[in-house]
Amino acid sequence: MSAQLLVVLLGAVLLSAISRRYNLSSPLVLVVAGLVIGLIPAVPDVELDPELVLFVVLPPLLWSAGLESSYVSLRRNFAPISALAVGLPLATTFAVGFVAYQTVPELTLAAALVLGAIVAPPDAVSATAIGRRLGLSRRTMTLLGGESLLNDATALTAYKVTLGLAIGMAESVQHALGVFAWAVAGGVLVGFVIGKLIVQVRSWLDDSVAESAIGLLAPFAIYLIAEEVNGSGVLAVVVAALVLGHRSTEAGYATRLQDDAVWRAVQLLLESFAFLLIGLQLPQVVREMEGIPAATLILSSVAVTMTVLAVRIAWVFGFTYLVPHPRHEKPTAAGTLVVAWAGMRGVVSLAAAFGVPLTTLSGAPFPGRPYVIFLTFVVVVGTLLLHGLTLPWLIRRLGVSGAEEAHSDALAIVAVRTRAAEAAERRLDARLAKARAAGKPMDSYDKAAKVLREWSRRRRNEVWEDRLGRGDEELGPAPAAAFRRLRLDMLAAERETFIAERDADRIDDEVLRTLMRDLDLQEATLNR
Repeated sequence: MSAQLLVVLLGAVLLSAISRRYNLSSPLVLVVAGLVIGLIPAVPDVELDPELVLFVVLPPLLWSAGLESSYVSLRRNFAPISALAVGLPLATTFAVGFVAYQTVPELTLAAALVLGAIVAPPDAVSATAIGRRLGLSRRTMTLLGGESLLNDATALTAYKVTLGLAIGMAESVQHALGVFAWAVAGGVLVGFVIGKLIVQVRSWLDDSVAESAIGLLAPFAIYLIAEEVNGSGVLAVVVAALVLGHRSTEAGYATRLQDDAVWRAVQLLLESFAFLLIGLQLPQVVREMEGIPAATLILSSVAVTMTVLAVRIAWVFGFTYLVPHPRHEKPTAAGTLVVAWAGMRGVVSLAAAFGVPLTTLSGAPFPGRPYVIFLTFVVVVGTLLLHGLTLPWLIRRLGVSGAEEAHSDALAIVAVRTRAAEAAERRLDARLAKARAAGKPMDSYDKAAKVLREWSRRRRNEVWEDRLGRGDEELGPAPAAAFRRLRLDMLAAERETFIAERDADRIDDEVLRTLMRDLDLQEATLNR
């Protein structure tokens, strides 16, 4: 089995690389490729292991998304994101559960609600990938990204509760609600505490390699700890990642650059693996449906899929005009339609479906389990293909882009960079005054300062040659050394200004990351 998974992983990365090379939608290409490969008789079956997805694939994907998310933007858009990430999955759970209960005789009401919880969470990875490639506005991307971070927690917690009702584990509805409440509270608490602890440990280490290694292990450990105390592992990972992402400015430049490269690679590996794995489940799903009337399958498939689509569209448009929105960010009809149509389901839903037990606690077969798996597969593949093929066209047709926002970002970067450069020059003047007051030889400092001021204005590096022959005590540091020390001080002043601007809510985290990456690269060059 391990050899099969390795082959799947290698094939997934290769297909993803080809898709990126030709600017194609990787999720769509991978799912279609998996479906085609699954139809080849000579290819051995690759069964989806629910624990592999929920404990190995999901935590690092959530962690990576959380690190990239803007706490400032999430807080600013808290109401609409909550409606999408909490209200919508619950509404989908009940709506799909009711429709499935009416169209599939074998499903009890509790089992139908299990199906509803399974297909409730959209997988916004593919939607955000399309949106990023086509230049959607930041607010739309924030809504989709924020939804993807939190909706898995809502849906998987609802899945645990409804599954407990279906197999006879939950004693009552009140008990089920208590389980749900503790899962949310426990997940938030575990994530916040461990997130703060990791920030302190990484700060104390001051070792970029060790810090990145801790970051790689953190999502798995946090997920397991939260699940052990019956909290939401998904929510714990998301909260901890948001804490680390917001405090990333306190890490060293090497850690930030290394984390960025590492998590981009991990994200590519796991996303590619997950989407190819979806398509490869076709043979197993077909086997589960042997002997079941085709008419029932067709009717229930259409009914459940249409319910999933309709609930999202109705919910998004309904709450667009009921939920308060931040100033200057009133939603447009075009942007709302894009969010409403970005409802692709993913591998988390399939993992939950395959994780449904074969029997209840009484020993009886789980009611309608083959239907649960089949209908989940239909919804996942159907939404991936439908939205994946039409969403890019819809975005282009509606003309929804972040062009004006990009222009505003550019102006914000120019403005804050000007303020930062002024702060850096004030720091330079202060250091020179301190060196002069200490009676140090100023020849090297003055020469370095002249170049640094030119560099601060023109943002280009000048080449200096070290002077040889006499030591620092007689002449002061060589020009190159003085240049490096003073420039590092100026970069520190710029960084402090950027962070202060973000904390004052005058720039967004994404603008801050653009500015910080520029400083990190300059600092890396000086410390090479």
